[in-house]
Amino acid sequence: MFKRTLLLGMTAGLMAGIASLIYQKVYASSLGEDFATIAKPVGILSISLLAGLLAAVMYWLANTLMKTKGEVLFNLVFVMLSFTSILAPFAMKLPFEIETPELFPGLIVPMHFFPALAWFTLKPLFIKQQAYGKLFS
Repeated sequence: MFKRTLLLGMTAGLMAGIASLIYQKVYASSLGEDFATIAKPVGILSISLLAGLLAAVMYWLANTLMKTKGEVLFNLVFVMLSFTSILAPFAMKLPFEIETPELFPGLIVPMHFFPALAWFTLKPLFIKQQAYGKLFS
């Protein structure tokens, strides 16, 4: 189970990183503002991969410790962390030479949701769906 979960995390992280890089290119070409000096492609890819691997470990721990309610708890925590993480781009101090700093959150904020989207999309391919009983029994 741990190997499949880790493979899911790596694949989801890689998929999220690639989606983020594509989004960065589309964003830069449509708005004419390139933040590649701040949001470096290598950094985007590695953070996405790290998020996928951390999600895999959290998922495995939640299912190991909580058995029946582990997946629900993991999903809730993963989504809450994704929403909480969007506060960071708004708090960032950008260099003064950036002409349109107000466009930076529009680039970075959607990328924070890509790891969760990739995880939830790929999970049925890697891990057999568990039968749910009563959630609050």
